[in-house]
Amino acid sequence: MEADISSQAVGLASSADFSLINLFLKADIIVKTVIISLIACSIYSWAIIFDKIKMFKKINLSSEEFEEKFWRSKSAETFYNSLPSDVEDPMTSLFKESMQGLIKSKSKTNLVEKMGGILEVGIEKQISKIEKGFTFLATVGSTAPFIGLFGTVWGIMNSFQSIAISRNTSLAIVAPGIAEALFATALGLLAAIPAVVAYNRFTNDSRKYSQKLESFSKRFISII
Repeated sequence: MEADISSQAVGLASSADFSLINLFLKADIIVKTVIISLIACSIYSWAIIFDKIKMFKKINLSSEEFEEKFWRSKSAETFYNSLPSDVEDPMTSLFKESMQGLIKSKSKTNLVEKMGGILEVGIEKQISKIEKGFTFLATVGSTAPFIGLFGTVWGIMNSFQSIAISRNTSLAIVAPGIAEALFATALGLLAAIPAVVAYNRFTNDSRKYSQKLESFSKRFISII
């Protein structure tokens, strides 16, 4: 008798569809909400990651070109006048804003201090633009595993409820709920791991670029 029940349970478990789509369709509204939220966070995180990789590659090249042209120019004012009205490179934007502040300054007293303040504010402004989206990556990296864990706990609770209602502890009863729960956990990790890795890398890249802007600022002040 026990052997027959065991064989039936194994047969039901083996015939169950454990595909990701089927697990999602059979999940309750809470687990579905968790899964959709994690997938959305993961997609948006990857969009930010690809955008930042492209951005850092672009600004590193454009800043190198700017510095090369700047130090070859006859004067800062001549180089400033030759720049286009619209620029995307952070270092070029920093230089233009500082030159505009220098030209508009009526008093030439304490010029170095004034330029230092303008450049410091300009660096903070450019770095703020560069680091746009970093907070989202950090949030996903720190919260996604816990969101997935919430889905896991909820799925396991549903499994125990199924056992209590059916009074059957066979694998066929508990397996779908546990599979849904583990699916939510896996999605939480899938969203969190790339976000954490990307955040750490981009934070380091941002710090290096900030140092590059500060180095340029010091050399620029020295020639004023």
